[in-house]
Amino acid sequence: MKQEMKNLYEKMVDFKRFGIVLLACGVFFFLGIIIPLDAKSEMDLNIMLLSSMSFLAVSILMFIQSTQCQLKLTEMEDFDDYFMK
Repeated sequence: MKQEMKNLYEKMVDFKRFGIVLLACGVFFFLGIIIPLDAKSEMDLNIMLLSSMSFLAVSILMFIQSTQCQLKLTEMEDFDDYFMK
């Protein structure tokens, strides 16, 4: 049970870190869209917009996975505390 809780905690932390990294990449691409430059073509802007939205969407999914792992971990701890008494 302790090993399973440890693995779940590690997954939660990993999902959160992946979410933060993907969020940073999404913001980086979004800044590329906002900063004006004459050399950008319409296709470049569309690619950066699609990349930004994709990174942000996957980042949100990673944060949701992290939250689900955290809820499972909390339930396991409550369950473990209940039977330890």
